[in-house]
Amino acid sequence: MQLHFQLYLVLLGWHFNGCKEHNMIHDIDHILISRGAISDRVRELGEAITKDLGPKGEEREIVVVAVMTGSIIFVADLMRCLPMKVRIQITTASSYIGKSIQSTRNPEIGAMPDVTDKHVLLVDDILDSGKTLTRIRTELERLKPNSIHSCVLLRKKLPSAMKVPCEYVGFDIEDEFVVGYGLDYDGYYRNFPDIGVIFP
Repeated sequence: MQLHFQLYLVLLGWHFNGCKEHNMIHDIDHILISRGAISDRVRELGEAITKDLGPKGEEREIVVVAVMTGSIIFVADLMRCLPMKVRIQITTASSYIGKSIQSTRNPEIGAMPDVTDKHVLLVDDILDSGKTLTRIRTELERLKPNSIHSCVLLRKKLPSAMKVPCEYVGFDIEDEFVVGYGLDYDGYYRNFPDIGVIFP
């Protein structure tokens, strides 16, 4: 599975400049965050993470734990903005089932990688109910890492999301169902290059 994910990262080396316009645009009510704004913000996140977690007179072992599948594009771009040695591991979570636009009460969580004595950067696509990030972070903390920091691309302006510890946030957004840049609806739209609000 790890090899499969690494292949994904290679294939996702594209940036959408020069690609044909997506016909999925007809399913999008409006663009919330453009691909240019995403690229700029990911670079800023990389700079902040590097400043906090980069080497400080010691050889730190940084492990990026990516929550699949929604973070796949985000983590591929973010890692290229981290100018230090990192390892990548994955876990899985399922908060939305099929065509539902409401997160499940108890998200399904996959197996946790071994992060004992490591410095962990947990990366997810979106923080809304907070249940997924809280559960995964709790499970990782049980493995006794040296430190753990969380990074999400999007955080909804909801009380449940705002109270969840998260050190790095790309964008705070309203409570709308969004797709693109890795986020999906019923398995589709992950390859849409911007972040958009889908037609209800």
